Amino acid sequence: MPDSAGLPAEGPVVAVAIYAGISELELGAMVTVCRLCGGEGVTRTVNRSRASIVTAGGLVMTPQVLYAALPEVCALLLPGGPGAARAARDPLLRAFLSSHAALPTGASGSGLLLAGEGGLLRGREVGGPPELEDTLWAHEPASLHPGEVRRSGPLTSAPGGVGALQAALAVAGTLWGENAARDAAYRLGL
Repeated sequence: MPDSAGLPAEGPVVAVAIYAGISELELGAMVTVCRLCGGEGVTRTVNRSRASIVTAGGLVMTPQVLYAALPEVCALLLPGGPGAARAARDPLLRAFLSSHAALPTGASGSGLLLAGEGGLLRGREVGGPPELEDTLWAHEPASLHPGEVRRSGPLTSAPGGVGALQAALAVAGTLWGENAARDAAYRLGL
């Protein structure tokens, strides 16, 4: 049976927060991992409105569903991009993230700014991009490990770019099992 966005609602639904200036590489990597592990239609791109956005590379995309209309989700993915700092200031996004803080979450690159504003970094060991180290301290992590992938509680944090694959694989392993995640990593050449 379809959900409110007209998409299949069977099995786990993974919310992928998107925003103007998102990295297509990180978004594509995360969605691909979920598709390999859970099949078509397991991800939903979410935003405050259904208005089309422009990605970092100039692609135009439309979010699939609003935060308020999202069916029950079992995980979050937060890809980075040059627009993340601005998106992190959105009060609706912060509220959405903080209300789902206990879910398995993968954040990569500047997507960690979204996680930080949503309170997801507080008290956690956090990996991520070295260039954000000073900024991420403001979100009260227990420790920072620039250039590394770190799993701490439900959060997996990673540097940007290809690090998005590692963050998504950690979430996929939690949802669909480590064998599915290993198979996806193998199929992606990791």
